[in-house]
Order: sequence, then structure tokens, then C-alpha cells
Amino acid sequence: MLRAYPTIGDFLAYQYATDLNYSPLTNFDEMEFVVPGPGAKDGIRKCFSDLGGTSASDTIRAVTERQDKCFATLAINFTSLWGRPLQLIDCQNLFCEVGKYARVKHPEFVGITKRARIKQRFRPKPEIVCYWYPPKLWRKPRNCFSGSAREAQVPFSIKVLDNSFSVRLTLR
Repeated sequence: MLRAYPTIGDFLAYQYATDLNYSPLTNFDEMEFVVPGPGAKDGIRKCFSDLGGTSASDTIRAVTERQDKCFATLAINFTSLWGRPLQLIDCQNLFCEVGKYARVKHPEFVGITKRARIKQRFRPKPEIVCYWYPPKLWRKPRNCFSGSAREAQVPFSIKVLDNSFSVRLTLR
């Protein structure tokens, strides 16, 4: 139905369908399907040198389904959002972020879209940030906190890696 509208392609329709699923209007499992956007496709290309004919959608699914094993192999203490493991939409977004990060840090690795610039740069703001989570998925209320990562009580951890660290992931 969403694809019937002019200018709405597969990826944008997927994003809208996912957003609508956070409401009471629809109720599909977030692990049913994924439509990789151009940024995720770039990120996947920068993570894997050869997919062996595997589609971007299947690559995202494989990584999502193997997340616990990957975290254990890499000794990453991943703390989920209230017990919710990463879903297909989350991993699609992660590959998109990898693509953007790699565009800046490793411009020698060209993605599928051949994008070279970042549209917007992160600029921290001192205002209080109040995060809102859709009640359908996030049952526990969260408090507002300032934009400072040092002051925030975020329910996940980030492992900072230096420039000499690299990981090669292999799908089996």
C-alpha cells in the first residue's frame, strides 16, 4: 500500500511500516522482514569483502540471528534495552551508521553508492534531552537526562576501539 504512493520506494516504505508498527495500527514481528537502505548496503560492503552471493537482507538477518555468538567471540558485553535483543531494523541501522563512520575514517573504502560526504555532523547540545519510546515495545518508563554522556544513565554500553583495532566477521 505504501509503495503505491509516488516517490516512496522500498526502503522508505519499510521505514514507514516499521514506524506504524510501533503504534496500535499494525502488529508484525520486527524479525519478519528487512529492507536495507543505501547506507546499510554501503556499510555491509565495508564490513564484508565477499558475501558469496548473499543478499544484503540475508546478511542483516544472519548478523542479527548470530548477535549473541558475535558478542561472545569479540568479548563485547552488550547490554540490551530492557532485555530486547537487536532486531533486523536495529542491525540495518547499525550497518548504515558503519557506512557513515567509514566514509569519514576510511574514505579509501568506497561503498556501493559512492557517497563521499556526510550530510550532517554531530554537534552536542547542552539542553535536556527527553527520550520517548513507543509504549508498545518499551514497557518501562524512562527519565529525561541531559545530553552529556557522562551524566546520562543509558541502558547500553559502548566499547571504544583505537584506530589499530580491526575485526573481520565471517558468516558461516
